[in-house]
Amino acid sequence: MSDLNATTLGCSMTCKDIEASVAFYRDVLGFTVAMPFERDGKLAGAAITAGDIRIVLNQDDGKLGWDRIKGQGCYFQINVATRADVDAAAERLKAAGHAIHSEPADRPWGARMFTFNDLDGFKLGVSTPI
Repeated sequence: MSDLNATTLGCSMTCKDIEASVAFYRDVLGFTVAMPFERDGKLAGAAITAGDIRIVLNQDDGKLGWDRIKGQGCYFQINVATRADVDAAAERLKAAGHAIHSEPADRPWGARMFTFNDLDGFKLGVSTPI
């Protein structure tokens, strides 16, 4: 059997308010809306991209409850090109009034990074190798 030859990893996340989540990823983090999805004339989801990263955001239907913890035990790391990209992303989040868990810092394992939660509680990090 041969090894898996993967080049990227995509993910799909459910959102309480799809329009707010799309705006957060687009306007605050700098993603591009590659493909919006509509249902009955309303935004139901969107594929968003940044470089080689692709995330699909979907409107949650609430069937599993609105107050459940999303992404528990899961962490998404966004790798960027430079230290300046890490610092700029953190500044954009803070300027938009969004809390971050840790300030950008050089970590002992050789990365500059910070972490935060998106509007639905999914934990994300932005990092670059030092």
